Amino acid sequence: MRARPPAATPERAVPPPVHPFVIMNPRSGGGKVGRFGLVEKASALGAKVALLEGPGTVDVAALAREGVADGADLLGAAGGDGTQALVAEVAAEHDLPFLVISAGTRNHFALDLGLDRERPDVCVDALADGVEVRVDLGVVAGRPFANNASFGAYAAIVQSPAYRDDKRATTLQMLPDLLSGHTGAPLTVTIDGTHVIKGPKAILVSNNPYESGDLAGLGRRARLDTGQLGVVAITVDNAAQAAGLLRGRNASGFTRLSCHEVVVDSEAPEIPVGVDGEAVMLQTPVRCTLLAGALRVRLPRQRPGVPVPKPPIDRTLFREQATNLLELARPGR
Repeated sequence: MRARPPAATPERAVPPPVHPFVIMNPRSGGGKVGRFGLVEKASALGAKVALLEGPGTVDVAALAREGVADGADLLGAAGGDGTQALVAEVAAEHDLPFLVISAGTRNHFALDLGLDRERPDVCVDALADGVEVRVDLGVVAGRPFANNASFGAYAAIVQSPAYRDDKRATTLQMLPDLLSGHTGAPLTVTIDGTHVIKGPKAILVSNNPYESGDLAGLGRRARLDTGQLGVVAITVDNAAQAAGLLRGRNASGFTRLSCHEVVVDSEAPEIPVGVDGEAVMLQTPVRCTLLAGALRVRLPRQRPGVPVPKPPIDRTLFREQATNLLELARPGR
């Protein structure tokens, strides 16, 4: 008998905000803010809009807190997942609703909330006709993350300039060499204080588990309110061993778990970590936890929604990715 898909995240109708404050990054997504007239639409619906001018010159979280101090009763962000997480943290701190506007390049958080990534202007409709859901927010070393924190080979991939434009292709291109020749400090991962993984080459800790085993770490999440982290760990040494993951969930070299706490340690005093696609250096040990139900998200009533989950292991995806890994790892490639 096929298991029923989990029920949808509970939502409730809510009145429009009175003093919404929305932060927008006009450079995100190749200029989606300007292309879709997001400033004009949000302003027409009563929002005060703050634009992030100049790369790396504005403290996004501080700007959000200024909005709260000025009386905002909703915080919103139009930009990539990194910007979304920073504003979401402030919204969670003050128990304010958070508006996600999918103006970034990928916006996986928006996708898993059931929003249309190609129509960020529709997200703004939530200011006039919206519903609210409560979801979880990940925390890594005190920093928020909406999607995931990555370590080892995954973190090295995030540092590639090409990663921002095409995450999946860049991951599949770089992963074979990184798995077989990763020279970073060895890692030790402790899950919920008891399960220990020694020497993994790649670790992905997600805000709620992904639906299926995905070597590229870009799967979907059917729910964002399970109160659990997802963990994907790869301990193989080369692309050929990666192909062995086709054997299934418990294949040697691949671990997929759900948990409440992940601690990544190393002999190195600090290690590279990808936090929602942004490369940072964090002091070890690095602790990942979850703030269950901490974030109130305001969604437009009309939206695509979240598809029915795939089976726990997507063998077709495994086969495709393993074939690509082997092809890319051939001599002369």
